[in-house]
Amino acid sequence: MITDPFFYLCAIPAVLIFAMVKGGFGGGIAIISVPLMSLAVPPVQAAAILLPLLIVMDGVAIWSFRGQWSKENIERTLPGAIVGIIAGAFTFHYLSEAAIRLLIGFMCVTFYLNYWLQPGLKAKTKAGIVAGSFWGAIAGFTSFGIHAGGPPMSIYLLPQRLDKIVLMGTFALFFAVVNLVKLIPYTWLGQFDGTNLLTSLVLIPLAPIGVRLGYFLLHKISEVLIYRICYFFLLIIGLKLLYDGSHGLLSP
Repeated sequence: MITDPFFYLCAIPAVLIFAMVKGGFGGGIAIISVPLMSLAVPPVQAAAILLPLLIVMDGVAIWSFRGQWSKENIERTLPGAIVGIIAGAFTFHYLSEAAIRLLIGFMCVTFYLNYWLQPGLKAKTKAGIVAGSFWGAIAGFTSFGIHAGGPPMSIYLLPQRLDKIVLMGTFALFFAVVNLVKLIPYTWLGQFDGTNLLTSLVLIPLAPIGVRLGYFLLHKISEVLIYRICYFFLLIIGLKLLYDGSHGLLSP
């Protein structure tokens, strides 16, 4: 088990932030959890420690949002997501984390700018098979490496302007399935050693606490504000990922 106090100084807020997002509060801010933990441990190890915690969070989120999700969107995104996870597993040793961050960051910033600067893009969209398969695959791929599937799914789901509870419930069910599927390649790649699993076990009590806190806050905040929070964090996260990815590629 990891015993370094600095690790827990980084890991405790990282887990709580991710859990609150699972509960529906904070938009795509969960993407900062792996980078935050990476201040103390390698990113790959941080992702491995987080995955069992995400499974617990997903269980609480599914219970909280039970039956309140878009079945149509789930059906259109999950097949692509599984393809993305498989692609992530087989390219795990070849594609750098910096490149993945750049890709996600570019998508986030472009989507944000298009939405706010082009009035024509504010029209409500509908669930589509092609768009759902594409963004589902991107979400599965990016979720596999650094648990960063939120922004691609946001790009697909936010323009549909779903009810805030249905939106968050759809996120919850989608990532519950994605994270369960990820257990297979993570195990195959040897990510779950004794140190990582014991550390996950120590942090598990934070998972349900954070999810329920996020769910509580979701019901106290207006739907308009929830969407504004989601778009705001989509931009901030995109800029941060672009910076981190560029720095990573340029560093020797």
